[in-house]
Amino acid sequence: MADTTVFDRGEARPTLPLVDPFARAITYLRVSVTDRCDLRCVYCMAEDMHFLPKRDLLTLEELDRLCSVFIRRGVRKLRITGGEPLVRRDIMRLFGSLSRHLDSGALEELTLTTNGTQLARHARDLAACGIRRINVSLDTLSPATFRTLTRWGDLDKVLAGIDAAQEAGLAVKINAVALKGVNENEIPALMEWAHGRGMDLTLIEVMPLGEIEPARVDQFLPLSLVKARLTERYTLDELDYRTGGPARYVRVRETGGRLGFITPMTHNFCESCNRVRLTCTGTLYMCLGQEDAADLRAPLRASMSDGPVEEAIERAIARKPRGHDFVIDRRRRQPAVGRHMSVTGG
Repeated sequence: MADTTVFDRGEARPTLPLVDPFARAITYLRVSVTDRCDLRCVYCMAEDMHFLPKRDLLTLEELDRLCSVFIRRGVRKLRITGGEPLVRRDIMRLFGSLSRHLDSGALEELTLTTNGTQLARHARDLAACGIRRINVSLDTLSPATFRTLTRWGDLDKVLAGIDAAQEAGLAVKINAVALKGVNENEIPALMEWAHGRGMDLTLIEVMPLGEIEPARVDQFLPLSLVKARLTERYTLDELDYRTGGPARYVRVRETGGRLGFITPMTHNFCESCNRVRLTCTGTLYMCLGQEDAADLRAPLRASMSDGPVEEAIERAIARKPRGHDFVIDRRRRQPAVGRHMSVTGG
């Protein structure tokens, strides 16, 4: 059983909701608890990554305190990300503490996105903390392709983690980045495998975040093309189903499973964005595709009162843009955003 240490200081404050300039209520917070990962996926990280020193990271207590402020201000869904969140030391203490917000009803869902490498040893404790579903990033079922994409990953370790998660009663959704010339021909097999195990599959377009060795334009595969190819073999029925994120889903009649599409490049999902992202250093990004950010670490550490933190959050939400400006083409070689996805959180 996970350690359920509670970090809350028990302060009571008004619960005014956070609403951005476009009348969108902010109900979804994604929190990166570490920039570190035990893989080096070619679309996410450079091979020779330089990670943050420990002193720059928020402590688990500070992460809990910030999450609790957001929950008090109307966040109903909390997703823990990384890097790879499960490589953070003592991370189960944070999950155990945050679970009190599920018990109180203040939080509707606590979940995480993981690469699956650490799931085999953590799945039961995650379920014990009230987590009911997780996302696992997996782009291929080929061991050789997996090793190439992750630079040194072991596919069997991830598959064992998925087994453990399902045995623990966790609902698993597979996230796969569609990569031109790499896994595009595997997508039907990956979909049938996921659906055969009762798992949804969500396909994601590669995004121009961070400097990496391959050119983005050489990786980019529009999901409009993927969907057109799939309709030649399968019947795709549109669904109103939503998980709170940007995916748009169809039901694949032949498999009975759900297939999601996240299309930041070909059809952005900004008009209904209810999300903000908090990094492991306490930086709040109001948009994944913009550089504007707010420092929450300074007010957090400057006062035992949450008032300065709430004021900083309110000022940040007032700057949340309508949407991002992602572009991938051969004339624009630089990434739209300089930070890697592992910094902001997947």
